[in-house]
Amino acid sequence: MSYCDFAPGQPYHGPYHDREYGFPVKSDDALFERLVLEINQAGLSWLTILKKREVFRKAFANFDIEKVARFTPAKRAKLMTNAGIIRNRLKIEAAVENAKRIRALGSFAKWLDAHHPRSKDEWVKLFKKTFVFTGGEITSSFLMSVGYLPGAHEETCPVYKRVLNRKPRWAVT
Repeated sequence: MSYCDFAPGQPYHGPYHDREYGFPVKSDDALFERLVLEINQAGLSWLTILKKREVFRKAFANFDIEKVARFTPAKRAKLMTNAGIIRNRLKIEAAVENAKRIRALGSFAKWLDAHHPRSKDEWVKLFKKTFVFTGGEITSSFLMSVGYLPGAHEETCPVYKRVLNRKPRWAVT
C-alpha cells in the first residue's frame, strides 16, 4: 500500500500528504525543519514525528537556522529532557551541526538549486559530504518531500497534479 493510498483521511498523515509532501519548499527554515524531522524519523514511524511536530518547532526555535546554530551545550542538554521530542543525543547534535553547516552555505534553497539536477545516488554522496546524519534513506526522503526528487505521489493520486502545478525541481529540467 502506498502513502497515497494510506494517508488520505488520516488525522496526521492526511494533511501532510495533501498539503506538504512533495510540494516545492523554498524557505531555508522550512527546508531545515524537514531535514531535522527526517533525521529524527530514522528508526521510527513518520506518524510519531508528525504527532511531535509542534513540540519540535518549539524546542528547535521554530527551526530558525540562526538560532539553532547557536544552541549551547546547556540548551542541547535541556533538549535531552524534553519528552515531547525524540531524545536522542546524536539527532539533537545533528540538528545543531547541520544548522551551522547550512548557515555556512548562505542559503539552503540556493545550495539545493545550484546542485540540481542530480541522481539519488549523487544527492546522497553530496549530503554525506556536506551534512551529518544524512544517509541514503534520510536524504532521499527529505529530497522527495521538498520536491527535488520524484516519487512522493503516484501519478494516479489527485495531489500529484497539484504538485506538478507548483513546478517541483524534479519536473523542471
